[in-house]
Amino acid sequence: MIRRLQFLIVAIVLLIAAFATGLPFLFFVVYLGLLAIGGSYVLTRFGLADLEAGYRVDHRQGHVGDDLRTTYSISNASGLPKPWLEVYNPTDLPVPMPGRAIGLRSWAQRSWIAVVPLTRRGTYRIEPMVVQTGDPFGFFEAAATVGRPTVVTVFPRVLALPRWRLPSANLEGNHSTPERALQTTPLATTVRPYAPGDSFNRIHWRSTARFGEIQVKEFDLEQTADVWLYVDLYAPIQSGDGDVSTVEESLRVAASIAHDALLENRAVGLTTSGHRIVNIPADRGPRQRQKIMQLLAAVDGDGRTPLAEVLLMGLPQLRRGMTAVVVTPSRDRHWVRALTPLRGRGVTSVVVALDAASYEHVGRRPREDDEEASAEAQEQRALRFALAEYGIKTYEVHAGDSLGAVLA
Repeated sequence: MIRRLQFLIVAIVLLIAAFATGLPFLFFVVYLGLLAIGGSYVLTRFGLADLEAGYRVDHRQGHVGDDLRTTYSISNASGLPKPWLEVYNPTDLPVPMPGRAIGLRSWAQRSWIAVVPLTRRGTYRIEPMVVQTGDPFGFFEAAATVGRPTVVTVFPRVLALPRWRLPSANLEGNHSTPERALQTTPLATTVRPYAPGDSFNRIHWRSTARFGEIQVKEFDLEQTADVWLYVDLYAPIQSGDGDVSTVEESLRVAASIAHDALLENRAVGLTTSGHRIVNIPADRGPRQRQKIMQLLAAVDGDGRTPLAEVLLMGLPQLRRGMTAVVVTPSRDRHWVRALTPLRGRGVTSVVVALDAASYEHVGRRPREDDEEASAEAQEQRALRFALAEYGIKTYEVHAGDSLGAVLA
């Protein structure tokens, strides 16, 4: 705007000087300026005419560490070249989507792929594609939007837990087995074509009539234990910043354990104590995984309810044979007592304790004479002793630890 005002003042002064002096050189400069301005306007006015453009995002959901690929295409359907076009998508992603400045010849087409790493969980918005053009002098600009906004959800990173095993629960009449049993179970989830050796009582007659060939029921194994995750997001106990924080580590632990349990066909429930307490009832399957990951992508460490209260409210809904997995950076020992009655009800408890002090001291070396650090270490040891006293299996996670190795 300032540049245009300055140019307008210079043009007026030049025009007055030309008519006042009558010098041919000044009239030549005036005509040249009018020609340049008129040409710039025409170039900008028709710069977006007869353009066809679009973009496509390869997926709208992903995990931290994945790449988001966006395919762009733009074509010139006229006989006039487009010397300068700027193409970009406004977005609130942590890593902006790269724009590109291109030129198109007559009847030409361009396509390219932009790759953006997903570095932070959450829900983000990609605005419609913007195609912008202008003149070489910057006097005029024209822009057009293409397409609709796209919402991208980034889930927490899921880490491999090759040796993670839940403790066996005391389920009457059941035993743990890694192989599919020959006998039927109550968990019939799909059908498949008949194979030699299948029992006749497993034939599903409705599906047989619909497909025109014999279909038999496929049964899932009964598991020895289902899982209920409790993720402690009480604000006063969180520490660290960004990706190296107890909040992000807790969500990574919960996402990895839930993913692993659902692959084993366990029913998984989830309770998070963020801004409000949210419960997802225990269930199994891809739909349950979607619910859990969407919740973990949205919550934050802004809870107002201590873990002890969350457990007292949520533990009564656990049934016999379940395993309660508590993920917390809390050093308070009072919440441990809430887990003690579970053993008598046939419910197993597992605690993944995050060392909050290690996340707070990332990037700096704590002093040995730091009284606060000494008190934190003493509280952490007291918590370990309290958990060991009640026979609760505990995994302790420090900043920078390999989660797969710690939970082995």
